[in-house]
Amino acid sequence: MSEKFDLLVIGGGSGGLAHAQRAVEYGVNAAVAEYGPLGGTCVNVGCVPKKVMWYASHYAHELHHAADYGYDISVKGHDWAALKARRDAYVSRLNDIYSNNLDKRGVTYLAGAARFVDANTVIVGDSEYQAEHIVIATGGQPMVPDLPGAELGITSDGFFELEEKPRRVLIAGSGYIAVELAGIFSGLGSETQVIVRKDGVLREFDKMLSSELMDTMQKSGIALDTGVVPASVRKTVDGLKLTAEDGRAFGPVDTLIWAIGRSPNTAALDADKAGVNMDGRGFVPTDDMQATNVENIYALGDVTGRAALTPVAIAAGRRLADRLYGGMDGRHLDYQLIPTVIFSHPTIGTVGMTEDEARAEYGDDAKVYSSGFTPMFYALGEDKQRSVMKLITAGDDERVVGCHVFGPGADEMLQGFAVAMRMGATKKDFDDTVAIHPTNAEEVVTMR
Repeated sequence: MSEKFDLLVIGGGSGGLAHAQRAVEYGVNAAVAEYGPLGGTCVNVGCVPKKVMWYASHYAHELHHAADYGYDISVKGHDWAALKARRDAYVSRLNDIYSNNLDKRGVTYLAGAARFVDANTVIVGDSEYQAEHIVIATGGQPMVPDLPGAELGITSDGFFELEEKPRRVLIAGSGYIAVELAGIFSGLGSETQVIVRKDGVLREFDKMLSSELMDTMQKSGIALDTGVVPASVRKTVDGLKLTAEDGRAFGPVDTLIWAIGRSPNTAALDADKAGVNMDGRGFVPTDDMQATNVENIYALGDVTGRAALTPVAIAAGRRLADRLYGGMDGRHLDYQLIPTVIFSHPTIGTVGMTEDEARAEYGDDAKVYSSGFTPMFYALGEDKQRSVMKLITAGDDERVVGCHVFGPGADEMLQGFAVAMRMGATKKDFDDTVAIHPTNAEEVVTMR
């Protein structure tokens, strides 16, 4: 006899948990099936432990500049193992908190991998469950290329398993994961090299951000090689060596990290038994309401293949519950103007259109304002790091359609500007806002 629920969520990551917990607030009998630790990628091998490691590298940067402010500091070294132990303990506490929250809110936790029997039935372990609504929120996993010796490398998941800091590391990839890991390793003292297939990093972002970050990475000692298409990897007595299709060789290194993208966790779902369509890469397409092609089945988060960000999954999950169970007809997530931050060194904050996108859509009606400066933090020292900012406007009223920030504090300052843009702020609104001095953020409201 199958146990029945109003809602069954497949996946205990940020989006799935947010949806289930919001649903029970409306009196829904809900269950979450998860085969791994609760919290998904973000809590276990993503945002949370990554930010801990970013802080560690950030402190190295701050200590480097302490002498500028009169401090006589001697750094005896860094204990990677101790940092890992504290970080892992913190993540473990979060896993327990997530489990306790499910209990407190009355969400049934089904520990195990779920697979479809039909559009209303799934199996978890040896038990069968039925539900009126089923939500697929299984997230994704890092990709490894199909080439000889690729298994000698690790992914971002493996990064969090490293018991000691590698002396030499090679990172293959150009996205935010690649540049974030590069900054962490370099800041903590590893010889760091990044190889990218095309002409630079962060190619999907505004060109200003890509250019400034590449320049800063190289000035900080990170080796960056472009146009590298990996062909094979081999292990030697000196370490791992990677050979590119054009014959260039890289290494030897102690650790090779693949940061070349992520694929959806859908292979084991047996989604075809429920009639759920997937694209050629295994992602689950949805409409604006998170609905799949099957009437009672929805999908949200990274598994949908768009805007793979934790807050996006959470927002989509809560809005879906509001609409299905809270009587909020038409409630859904608008995927436009989503702010995001890259935890590089320094940080990058970006929301809205790139300059190229704005010019393609608005032509001569697109205007660009920019500012480049040295933050006051570096005023007393010789080793300086530049910050740059850009506002992009459109139309006669100069509505702000893009905001891009490169420099210290970008991660914290962007949230407020994203709110303003969401409300339709114009350049005049920014100009009429009194600046907070002396800060980096004031540059955003003083551009001419």
